[in-house]
Amino acid sequence: MQTPKLYRIILPVQNIEKAARFYGAVLGMPGHRVSPGRHYFRCGGTILACYDPVADGDGGQEEWRFHPFQYLYFAVCDLEATLARFEKAGGTVDSGIETKAWGERLFSGRDPFGSRISFVDEGTLFTGRGMSIFS
Repeated sequence: MQTPKLYRIILPVQNIEKAARFYGAVLGMPGHRVSPGRHYFRCGGTILACYDPVADGDGGQEEWRFHPFQYLYFAVCDLEATLARFEKAGGTVDSGIETKAWGERLFSGRDPFGSRISFVDEGTLFTGRGMSIFS
């Protein structure tokens, strides 16, 4: 059986324009508007889909919330530059750049909507003992 591939993550946002500007600035790419309430960013083999249900005509925001301890993790080649873009774009840093016990060098914060996101130096990714995300 072929291994499934994660191809899209839905990230609920309260303002699609603000989300497109924020993630475009932080990720260093404009992304692509696919509907009035969806803006896609191609992140490797996975699409980050910022989704504003009100702008898309799908009802209210209350059903579209991440769990308070749910994180999105992005692997980046230049952690310091990403941190600078993150702060300039209006992200809130929860913890500055640090190296975790399992070896990943990262920082964590929140986007303008309160969603938790972390950025990891791609040279330090930990994917589990004996596992590789690239196989």
